[in-house]
Amino acid sequence: MIMNDVAESRLVLGKGPKALLDMVSEDPTGPLTVGLAGPGGHGKTALLAELSRLHRRAGIAVRTGAPEPGEQVDPDALLLVDDAHLLDDARLGALLGLVSTRRHRLVVAHRPWPRSAGLMELADALRRDGQAVLLTPFTGEQTAAYLAAAPELGRRSDLVDFVHTQTGGVPRDVERLARGLRGPECPAGTTVEPPRSVVLEFGPDLEVLPSDVRRLMLAVAAGVPLPVSMLGALLGQEPEAVDELIAMTRGAGLLGADGRLAPIVRRAVTALSPANDRAAVWRRLTELQLARGGAVLPLVRSLLAAGVLGDCPASTLAAAAEEALADEPAFAAELFAGATAAGRPANARQALAAALAGNLDDALRLADRLLSATAPADRTEAAMVSATALAHRGHVGRSVELYRWSGTASSVAFATVGGLASGDLTAVAEPAADGPAGEPPTLHASAARLMADGVRESVTGPPTAALSALVQAAALLEPAGRAALLPDSPAALAALTAVHCGELEIAERVLHRALVAGVGGPLMARRHRLLQAWILMVRGQTHAAAERLAAVTVDGRPLESRDLLFAAALRMGIGRRNSDLGALTRGWGQALEAVVRHPVDLFTLLPLGELAIAGARLGDLARLDPYLREGRSLLGRLGGPALWSIPLHWSGLHAAILTDEPAVADEHVTALLAAAGHSRYAAVVAAAAESWVEVLRGVVDPVRVEAAARGLHDTGLCWDGARLAGQAAIRTSDRRAMTTLLECARVLQGRPAGGNGGQRPAAGESTAQVADAIAGPTQQGLSDREYEVAELVLAGLTYREIGDRLFISAKTVEHHVARMRNRLNCANRAELLALLRTVVADRASNAAGQPWPQRSAR
Repeated sequence: MIMNDVAESRLVLGKGPKALLDMVSEDPTGPLTVGLAGPGGHGKTALLAELSRLHRRAGIAVRTGAPEPGEQVDPDALLLVDDAHLLDDARLGALLGLVSTRRHRLVVAHRPWPRSAGLMELADALRRDGQAVLLTPFTGEQTAAYLAAAPELGRRSDLVDFVHTQTGGVPRDVERLARGLRGPECPAGTTVEPPRSVVLEFGPDLEVLPSDVRRLMLAVAAGVPLPVSMLGALLGQEPEAVDELIAMTRGAGLLGADGRLAPIVRRAVTALSPANDRAAVWRRLTELQLARGGAVLPLVRSLLAAGVLGDCPASTLAAAAEEALADEPAFAAELFAGATAAGRPANARQALAAALAGNLDDALRLADRLLSATAPADRTEAAMVSATALAHRGHVGRSVELYRWSGTASSVAFATVGGLASGDLTAVAEPAADGPAGEPPTLHASAARLMADGVRESVTGPPTAALSALVQAAALLEPAGRAALLPDSPAALAALTAVHCGELEIAERVLHRALVAGVGGPLMARRHRLLQAWILMVRGQTHAAAERLAAVTVDGRPLESRDLLFAAALRMGIGRRNSDLGALTRGWGQALEAVVRHPVDLFTLLPLGELAIAGARLGDLARLDPYLREGRSLLGRLGGPALWSIPLHWSGLHAAILTDEPAVADEHVTALLAAAGHSRYAAVVAAAAESWVEVLRGVVDPVRVEAAARGLHDTGLCWDGARLAGQAAIRTSDRRAMTTLLECARVLQGRPAGGNGGQRPAAGESTAQVADAIAGPTQQGLSDREYEVAELVLAGLTYREIGDRLFISAKTVEHHVARMRNRLNCANRAELLALLRTVVADRASNAAGQPWPQRSAR
């Protein structure tokens, strides 16, 4: 409702003002008695100017300003009065007299405050004898319509939203910001915050306000709900006086009807107020808020943004740190450090915050200092922080020692988990019933106890009991687990248990819920995401697994030793499944370092097994032998629990296949068959293992092989299931069985049956040549030259680069690729690349056409 250099002569009108102007346009000489009300900056003056223009154009005299008492006013002229809220009672009485005659035409504009008795009487008379028009902020559509006069602004929805959000739709502020966005500070309207020139325009508006109003606005700018009682204590005013100050601020168009400042006004109040005034108001607010038990974190954020956090009392900083602990542990650690610098003695909460944020160096340093220098309660919490940090770094023995020393119910349960993880079967003994006297049975303590129960069941009982206890523990922590300091999360242990028994859907769900709930804070988030990536890899979704792995390390922070081991195994596992020998070679050194950094425990057998296969693929398995022996020894100390042993034997089988050690492979098969009764997963893996070694010996029962392959797929080992079917397809001389197994392999890989639109291989083409690519270790499908070309294609070289490398033309390379695609019956290039990866990966094993000796009788 304003006219300016942006909107030129256009007015953006609400329903009331538009109806008024339409009425005047139709009959400029008709009766006109209007009260025009609205806060400052809402367009009253602009609307009066438009009314003046319409009447003058119709030849009607226009007078502005209120008459003196007793002064005669021409009834044929239009009387326009602005800012009537500033008039004295005498002039308000003169206007009331003109209204009461019902002969004069007048429009009186005023703010809602100050609202004297005379103004209230005049406003009532105008409404009774004429009409009242209320001016309100722009809607989003009105802001867009206003900016439309400047095409470079109005055509950009992002700028329209920005302007409307920043100004709250107050027309005066819309005008200021729109003008600033067209200025030199914002070429082409580019901005992420209001230009400083626009902020400075609020200076005169603020300078004319009383000091109490400015202090009120500073308080509101802190960004927290402030009851009138608290404002009264801050300003030293009674509630009635505070209400008057609020009304004055609203009347000036600076405070919204919801009691908040629009972002641009808040920025102006913060930036243009004297620094001492701002700091004094906010510090006093924190004291008042703390005294009434309210949230102080938003106030502390305001102090931090203003650069005056150093003057904040230590008690306030500590309270704010506690509020930030669950959602922003790193910020909480900074606030705790600030409280210590302000004179508050250091305590274990600062170490806890550092640990939750993933900063284990600081956590260990602080906790170790507190273990010998503070009160018993702080020493207990410091011991738990140290124990947790050491668990993440693989120092399980020291971690268990500290947990037991701290003596709480949670820590005793965590000590049980750590003891079992390191192969200590005596940790199965029941933990202390209730911990220290008076310790409440919190969610954290209950979850810890269930974790211990679940791990105990995984070693000594059925997998269903273990999984149930761990999933229940994970659910217990979801409501309030963000600030729970954990050596390992129940969700991670539940997922590991589920992976070890082929329940990947359960693993996926429990990890997803833990991430959504933020259980364990940033310290555990990486662990959960790495396990999600592991499940994707096991399913054969290597691209998605690689993306998830990359997201874990995108922030550049170094991984702790346990997470580093899983990340290294993931890289090697993804590279192996993608037949990326270069990635395997590049990653092997880092993988070995990760193994050295983290001692073998129950929960790292999975990555150890994956690295064993990679080591066998690279011909360097011997370097892992000491760690594999330690893993077997650990399982032996625990009585050979089937749940944890089966995946290690499965990995050992495939490592033995790659190193061409039939006797070792037979040992793993025997162990798997012995554990087959432990669970459905154990039975599936045992059957697949027996079928696999039979296939390698040239004994192919297509029905049995397909059942085993589908069983692997159904338990989540999708990639392995497809490989088993493919291995069998190239080793049978029965063409029908070969075709059936090939189709089974394609389906288990998630590709259409038949590969090329469901068609069978062309006449004269060997089905074995097609199966060859899925099966793995064979050269039957490709010539030596084609194999060389395939390797370079997978390495990402262009046809010209491959030709230069092999001293052939790019056209010849293209011919080789086309022939491979046709021979392997691939529908497209993507399918060809997928098949070639498998061919290249397993060629090194040289297993095809070299049957193993028959197994000895068991």
